[in-house]
Amino acid sequence: ILQHPPKTLKMKFSSAISLLLVGSAAAFAPAPSSQSRGTALFMAEDGEIKPLRIGTRGSPLALAQAYETRERLMEKYPEMSEEGAIEICVMKTQGDMILDKSLMELGGKGLFTKELDTALLGDEVDICVHSMKDVPTWLPEGTVLPCNFPREDTNDAFIHKDGSVKRIEDLPDGSVIGTASLRRQAQIMAKNPTLKCVNFRGNVQTRLRKLDDGVVDATLLAIAGLKRMDMNDCATSVLDWDEMLPAVAQGAIGVQCRSDDERSLKYILGLNDPDTHACVNCERAFLEALDGNCKTPIAGQARIIDGKIKFRGLIAMPDGSLKYETEAEGEIDDAVEIGKKAGEELKAQAGDKFFEMMVEMSPQQVIGQLTK
Repeated sequence: ILQHPPKTLKMKFSSAISLLLVGSAAAFAPAPSSQSRGTALFMAEDGEIKPLRIGTRGSPLALAQAYETRERLMEKYPEMSEEGAIEICVMKTQGDMILDKSLMELGGKGLFTKELDTALLGDEVDICVHSMKDVPTWLPEGTVLPCNFPREDTNDAFIHKDGSVKRIEDLPDGSVIGTASLRRQAQIMAKNPTLKCVNFRGNVQTRLRKLDDGVVDATLLAIAGLKRMDMNDCATSVLDWDEMLPAVAQGAIGVQCRSDDERSLKYILGLNDPDTHACVNCERAFLEALDGNCKTPIAGQARIIDGKIKFRGLIAMPDGSLKYETEAEGEIDDAVEIGKKAGEELKAQAGDKFFEMMVEMSPQQVIGQLTK
């Protein structure tokens, strides 16, 4: 565990939250340039300048990632620094609007991408920026996701209400942990089945505010998101893979475009980090082989060490009573096949009955197991 020095949590959370203008694109926008070259970048048929339109959700984290994309484009391509070259298009997804239900009850990860997919296919935007762990393993026909930026730390941050507890194992029996993730819930309850997990949705600031208000005793968030918003001091500790195996594609940003859009493809391919892309593809192949959904706790992570790709994955019952794990390693070029085989191995280990139970179990039954 990488521990941060204890601070007064209430002040720390409040200060972190107040620094961000929630939902405002201006909160992350760099200062406008005073210099304009006045050159039309992309000319539409009617002679108007056509900017590169970036589609994004409106949460502070999503906006931070959209503006990171803009900065990377401007650094890589000088013409992207011209006035009007890039436009940020903010939209709300169903997952952003319905916060009183778990993702499992609402139907899964596509809730955060469907509206962006529709805008992309409807030529309302040119590229979409995603947190890769929110992206389903299938992409709409006519779109591709060929770009991942260099990956941030993939681990989960443990955040305790007053910073006095640094590990899940040290929480008193009966403590309440806020999380919307079945993956986290299953691993938490495998450590201590007396802990109670409650649905905890909303953006990072909303969750920290609930923690500050004493709604729960602790919560877990991806440290990558906290770092991207300069809020990593909110973490009580950072959990390594042995304590909490992260979600598939956690810590990775992906950029999607239309498969026939040569202009957008040219720009985003130049931003791709091959190592991150290989690891993310390995993890997503693992998830696809398991036919993963929001009713099945699944974790999977790959990293490149000494020129080889090394993978760890697990699946579990929602209450943590059963857990199956696997490890694999091989050549980077075989990343997808490594992930696929790891998923097939766990599927065989768990057996058909395990997955039939996951399919048959209603959201209310799963939640009942987690909150009993």
